Amino acid sequence: MRARRFPVPRPTERAALARLARRPAEEIPVPVLRACLAAAYRTGDRYGVRLYSRALARATEAR
Repeated sequence: MRARRFPVPRPTERAALARLARRPAEEIPVPVLRACLAAAYRTGDRYGVRLYSRALARATEAR
């Protein structure tokens, strides 16, 4: 079988970010954020702890 002449086009990171910018972000429910924060804390993922604690603070601040 011969290879295709042209590669299959794949979305780039820039195109994905532009697509995300066109639609509003969905809010993640607070219980989900708490569960993610607990999982990140248990596994020792410092980046995840910071990420989910900030998201949780923003979600509870908006109420």
